[in-house]
Amino acid sequence: QVQLVESGGGLVQPGGSLRLSCAASGFTFSTYTMRWYHQPPGKERELVARITRSGGITGYADSVKGRFTISRDNAKNTVYLQMNSLKPEDTALYYCNAQRGITEYWGQGTQVTVSS
Repeated sequence: QVQLVESGGGLVQPGGSLRLSCAASGFTFSTYTMRWYHQPPGKERELVARITRSGGITGYADSVKGRFTISRDNAKNTVYLQMNSLKPEDTALYYCNAQRGITEYWGQGTQVTVSS
């Protein structure tokens, strides 16, 4: 069955870094655009970053540009989100998403908390 499993979340101090991973299985990973979303407490889910099938094109929300980097390893069926210079407002549940045409899959999310 299709699975997207996020990992790497946790508690980090402001200015710190975390690397999230999302391991995919049950579908042809390399044919899907991958995205990371986050959902801050009490707010709606928002797109954070996306990467095309080959990894050649990436895009970011303005709030994370210059601080976050999305990447993928199609040989390992995994997408990553490197998060640097973390701020308290980055606190959220982070989800990965796979999309191809009208088909999309979601992971269960991993919590990131930025606090001193």
